[in-house]
Amino acid sequence: MLVHPQFDPVAFYVYGSFGVHWYGLMYLLAFVMFLLMGRWRIRRGQPAGWQTSEMDDLLFYGVLGVILGGRLGYMLFYKFDYYLANPAEVLMVWKGGMAFHGGFLGVLLAMYLFARKTGRSFLQVTDFIAPLVPLGLAAGRIGNFINGELWGRMTDATMPWAMVFPQAHDGLPRHPSQLYQFALEGVLLYIILWMYSAKPRKAGQTSGLFLLGYGFFRFVAEFAREPDDYLGLLTMNLSMGQLLSLPMIAAGLLLYWWASKQNSSPTAA
Repeated sequence: MLVHPQFDPVAFYVYGSFGVHWYGLMYLLAFVMFLLMGRWRIRRGQPAGWQTSEMDDLLFYGVLGVILGGRLGYMLFYKFDYYLANPAEVLMVWKGGMAFHGGFLGVLLAMYLFARKTGRSFLQVTDFIAPLVPLGLAAGRIGNFINGELWGRMTDATMPWAMVFPQAHDGLPRHPSQLYQFALEGVLLYIILWMYSAKPRKAGQTSGLFLLGYGFFRFVAEFAREPDDYLGLLTMNLSMGQLLSLPMIAAGLLLYWWASKQNSSPTAA
């Protein structure tokens, strides 16, 4: 069996004692990739009518949505009682504790505000950012793996990539589910959306495909991920991540179907 390398969660120290964590660097990498890819697409006219200077404001809105929504979602969906009893840890994001579904809702609100500011429709904005998001999600999963958190469920020790996570304190072979999510929700979803959005699409189609793709890949990957010990499996033996993904799948299907029926102009060229 493989053993998790037990990386030092601190990448380097500044001024001797202030540690810069890998988890935070992965978020920084996600934001940089978002900015660079967005500017690249705008310069290529995908979609038309955007200016590269707008990416700075778009990133600012997105960062606020991700950080505030992700942290608030984690507190509400996963550890409400814990943070209620330990309010001093609410701001300690370097310890982990960001929920995608909360961050997703935060980004939706931020993109709505950005759309109002720029005079665009909400779907024009979400169609533009959808292909830019998955590689950032991939970076976040690498951060989870470096921290040795969110490990997988137990598996057969003969599986070539079965891994022992010392943080689990049981010495059992487990799925490296962070890497599954890196590959599915990150790399594969990025490839699908990047290729799909390279051609003109009706408003809402790319956004719908993102919702459907992420929800489906997250739902599948959760079968290999250990449920949170303070929640366990819930309704129908599904994890919280799976239950939160089901509405995304349904919304993605409905949005894609609705968008396909519209006579709207393409959002990419």
